[in-house]
Amino acid sequence: MRSRRWAVLLTVLISMVLTADGCALLILDAEGRNVADTGRDGTGSGGTSPEQAAADYFAAWERSDMASMRRLVADPPADFAEQHEALAQELRVASVRIEPGAVVRQGDQARCDFTVTRELTAIGTWTYRSTLRLGLVRRRWLVEWSPATLHPGLTPGARLTLTETGKPGPRLTDRAGRALRQGTTAQPYLDELSTRFVKGGKGTPSWAIDLKSGSATRRLKTFPGRRVGQTRTTLDRGLQQAADKAVRSASEPAAIVAVRPSTGEILAVADKLGSERGAFLGRYPPGSSFKVVTAAALLADGMGAGSSVGCPGTAYVGQRTISNNEGAALGPTSLRNAFAESCNTTFAQLTADRLSGSRLAAMARSFGFEGPLTPGVPAARGGFPVPQGDAELAEAAFGQGRVLASPLTMALVAAAAASGTWRPPRMVAEKLIRRRGEHPQPPHAIPGAAALRSMMRAVVTSGTAAGSGLPPGVAGKTGTAEYGAGDRAHAWFIGFRGDLAFAAFVEGGGWGGKAAAPLAARFLRAA
Repeated sequence: MRSRRWAVLLTVLISMVLTADGCALLILDAEGRNVADTGRDGTGSGGTSPEQAAADYFAAWERSDMASMRRLVADPPADFAEQHEALAQELRVASVRIEPGAVVRQGDQARCDFTVTRELTAIGTWTYRSTLRLGLVRRRWLVEWSPATLHPGLTPGARLTLTETGKPGPRLTDRAGRALRQGTTAQPYLDELSTRFVKGGKGTPSWAIDLKSGSATRRLKTFPGRRVGQTRTTLDRGLQQAADKAVRSASEPAAIVAVRPSTGEILAVADKLGSERGAFLGRYPPGSSFKVVTAAALLADGMGAGSSVGCPGTAYVGQRTISNNEGAALGPTSLRNAFAESCNTTFAQLTADRLSGSRLAAMARSFGFEGPLTPGVPAARGGFPVPQGDAELAEAAFGQGRVLASPLTMALVAAAAASGTWRPPRMVAEKLIRRRGEHPQPPHAIPGAAALRSMMRAVVTSGTAAGSGLPPGVAGKTGTAEYGAGDRAHAWFIGFRGDLAFAAFVEGGGWGGKAAAPLAARFLRAA
């Protein structure tokens, strides 16, 4: 008997083998059986250690060997493989990588914390920690599996979902490089800018993984989309937000365009007009807001803001009857006061007496009319055909007849008065515009700009915009522009405050002092 035992011992091959986590000690006989493992009674079980069971399970999981995984589970559910496959399909899992920690054993139970990294196809990687629990069952170490093995938040009935949360297009920023707010009324303009100026592909969408249990949803992971291009616009995020807020408060279709007089940069465009990009493409009679151009022509002809003029309630020019609003008459007054009170009769008579159609048309061109506007997106030209005859000249003097302008055109008129120079508008860098083969108009000096600014300040302090709630320091001009059969009117207010010029327009809004000037006031207060 003793010789037999020695024979067995002599045929035993003893080797030490480290598992993946360096914890298992295996003693194998000549036939490869483990003689070191023991069960609860201390006898050899012929099974695995908890370290080896965990290593085998993780290895099978990484290679998606459901059959081997199932054999290593103590009591696998009937849909064991289906649960794994459903999760992999839902999350678009391309591969699984597992990094096990140390196995901690307490009697018949053991646990192994691990880190799992899932590679999600065309989305990214998701890494989190979970726990593998094991137990000694029938003298063998097996995995005590539950949905929480897949993710610690999973319970029976809960599920993980992958949702596309957005498709980031090319990124446009404001002038300071800040992201522009979502939901802005300038979105049609931004979309056009993206098409024209942002290069580099379409980017990738953003995704999110959620844990859903009953009616509750908890977000576990987000994957931001990749933007592949960035272009800085001239917009100012704060001014844009203020303009959006103002036009949304208007009861009629409205628009606000804000411009930096010193550069021509467009700082905000809020557009709630009925037509597509109407703030740039719409053509409306500007009404008395055009008197800024006419006043500049009169100042260039030698008049001053204090020049004596008449303001009768009605005047006859070129066999045409010209009236003021509600027949108001000032009698003898100054050019500044006639401008502040928006006397149509004054400007009709002065234009017919001192100017010709060609001279007024030349001044209109100095304010950008009839020339191309190249802000980076399509924009309509301001229309000022040379007036034919005194009657048409009289109408043109206060922005009626064939005179047409967009809110952008009139914002540039206000900007030119503010700085003394008309500058071409732009929403992106000028070099980008020129690369597209577009040629901005050259700047134009505006004569008599200082006197013009004093006249525009009088409009707010004592004229047609007084009492509109405009903040201190604002100068401007109201406009009430008749259209159609003459029984309706658009409302305008153009103006400036420091290095900010703007046009506020209310389509069909009526009198400029009651509709457009308060709109401008809401914008400026919000800004």
